[in-house]
Amino acid sequence: MSDLDLFPGFSARDIELAPDISIHALVGGKGPPLLLLHGHPQTHAIWHRVAPALCERFTVVACDLRGYGDSSKPAGDDGHAAYSKRTMAGDMLAAMRALGFASFRVLAHDRGARVAHRLAADHPQAVERMVLLDIAPTVAMYAQTTEQFARAYWHWFFLIQPAPLPERLIEADPAAYIRDVMGRRSAGLAPFDPRALAEYTRCLALPGAAHGLCEDYRASGGIDLEHDREDIAAGRRLAMPVLVLWGEQGVVHRCFEPLREWRQVADRVEGETLPCGHYIPEEAPEQLLARALPFLAEGRA
Repeated sequence: MSDLDLFPGFSARDIELAPDISIHALVGGKGPPLLLLHGHPQTHAIWHRVAPALCERFTVVACDLRGYGDSSKPAGDDGHAAYSKRTMAGDMLAAMRALGFASFRVLAHDRGARVAHRLAADHPQAVERMVLLDIAPTVAMYAQTTEQFARAYWHWFFLIQPAPLPERLIEADPAAYIRDVMGRRSAGLAPFDPRALAEYTRCLALPGAAHGLCEDYRASGGIDLEHDREDIAAGRRLAMPVLVLWGEQGVVHRCFEPLREWRQVADRVEGETLPCGHYIPEEAPEQLLARALPFLAEGRA
């Protein structure tokens, strides 16, 4: 199966950013640019149910983060800077510029939303407004970790263990990892198109994918916290409009107060729960579009 089977009318691009780094993206639609960023353990395929409606209003660019999907999976380093959200955000900025977009809007889920947060913090001139799905800021989630959160988000603490332990266990059965991580959420595996599940499994089985996934989390437990704390200490805040949406059946809703936490770091925040669990674009696509489309389109002809 090609990833294009889930995205009729899109074209695939492999955007070369450096000799050893390329970002895989699907591009479709017309209008102002909209960058879509996925989460763990997924790929751009998470957007397949909302992409047709988004394409009616925007030129949609659905990227695979480095370490995920068909994007490059460079080796990590001792400080995990190669997978810091600063580095991953830089990838997305460079990819959008390569496509001719100096500024754009962002719709991002989970890990992609953490990349979007850093992209907006480091390059505020590039991000016009953004929608963040089912996260609170990384620094707040680590600082407020409880037993309930640790039990539910066990993978946060498993994936940051030193290499190669978590990589070896994931590589032993990537399909089982996908089923167990995604299937143990509130809705089980029922919301997912079998073609999307097959794509997630294919991509996690690629060489280097388990390492890239772990390095993403190792960075968030280390260097990303340093960057976030530097912003807080310096009083740097996000100025662009931010919409935060989270699932009322999810862990973020049970363990945190997303609006309060985002208002600690951003000036213009609105948001609410949606009637679903963690995987909002696949569990509640119509509700997501009803809330996010007007926000993303605001200020555009």
